[in-house]
Amino acid sequence: MVHNLPRLWGRGIIIALAVTFAHTPLQAQTRVSAATAQEQARSQDRTGSRLQGDHLRTRFVVGLPKRVEYDVFSLNNPNRVIVELGVTRLRLPAQPKGKAVGLIKAFRAGLSAKDRSRIVIDVTEPVVVANAKIVKAEGGKGQVLAIEIIPVGDVTKSVRKKPFPKPTYSLGAIGLQPPLPRPAVHPDVLAERAFKHIIVIDPGHGGHDSGAKKNGAVEKEITLAFGKLLAEKLKATGRYKVLMTRDTDVFVPLGDRVAFGERNKANLFISVHCDYASRRGANGATIYSLRESVAKRLRRSAKGKTSKTVLSRAEMETVKRASGDVNLVKGILADLAKREVEVTRDRTSVLARSVIAMMGESTNMRSDPDKQASFRVLKTAQFPSVLIELAYVTNKKDAQNLQSKSWRDKVSASIMSAVDGYFSNQLAQLPM
Repeated sequence: MVHNLPRLWGRGIIIALAVTFAHTPLQAQTRVSAATAQEQARSQDRTGSRLQGDHLRTRFVVGLPKRVEYDVFSLNNPNRVIVELGVTRLRLPAQPKGKAVGLIKAFRAGLSAKDRSRIVIDVTEPVVVANAKIVKAEGGKGQVLAIEIIPVGDVTKSVRKKPFPKPTYSLGAIGLQPPLPRPAVHPDVLAERAFKHIIVIDPGHGGHDSGAKKNGAVEKEITLAFGKLLAEKLKATGRYKVLMTRDTDVFVPLGDRVAFGERNKANLFISVHCDYASRRGANGATIYSLRESVAKRLRRSAKGKTSKTVLSRAEMETVKRASGDVNLVKGILADLAKREVEVTRDRTSVLARSVIAMMGESTNMRSDPDKQASFRVLKTAQFPSVLIELAYVTNKKDAQNLQSKSWRDKVSASIMSAVDGYFSNQLAQLPM
């Protein structure tokens, strides 16, 4: 993407997504020293921050100056819990000394963006977030965010079904030969039969449209290579069906890319691009989602279009015979279409936050990586979509990274983790 410079016509505005946390440390990262830990421990009563529990349930409480928006989710490889907060002033509990406190080994906190903080909690094993809520601090001013985590194993044990009691009647089936056992089915075959989320990877540009070029980096080549690598990693999990808008050096019009995702009933659309800037020093990755003003127009358009076309002539005649109020039925269906756009917007927000969090652990990000734009490939109400600018071809270090196989492997793995994190979110698990 070009900043402060007219965009090349061949480049288009399509862009792409790739998805997740970086080796670069969090900005203004907080590592609690022994002296600080002692001071925090003495102030726990008045701040409300504390860390307590055992290996079955552990409670992490952080003090806040006010009620804020937050997001909490768990990840594995490595095992950790991520807390995103819309505030920068935090009152943290004391660090564990020498050994873990319950399930928590250590934690760190810092700025993830302007006016936003992130806490990364390292845990001893895979966990799930059993509860997270903001309540008024006990014996002190402000609020606290209380997070409770439990081992994944305890969750799976709790849902194991008890065996059914033996029936006290036979319905005349005594003496009948029970069915023969079925042959064992290989796990790979079972995985193929299982439901899989559909993810569309969209490598930007292609064919006669080379995209941005600088420092030996050619955007269309990099996005294709990166897109293929990301698709391979996602397929290897066995959890996703992955499709690509292009897997060779061909040009695909922007409208056809979105139509491809809609035609294949995508659950997620990720467009991958490289950035370009005329100003010196521009570097790092950027994640784009649909601009709010465009999303509002899309909601209005969806409602208006649906109210006019949602019922055929024959269906309107059926409604008239049944209740007579055709306009009422049209209005209800149009409102449902508008709500579908709003839900997609919410899911896109979850996806973008997950990508920024995970990608930030594998590569350098812009100081404000969460951006909004009206790119053509993002204009759809049918699935969440993001466009990922991997790095700047105009920055020599970024250009070297874009052409590095090890860098691509690291960053694509972080995006795969971001996709896993997105689908573990409760909102993403609801039917589309």
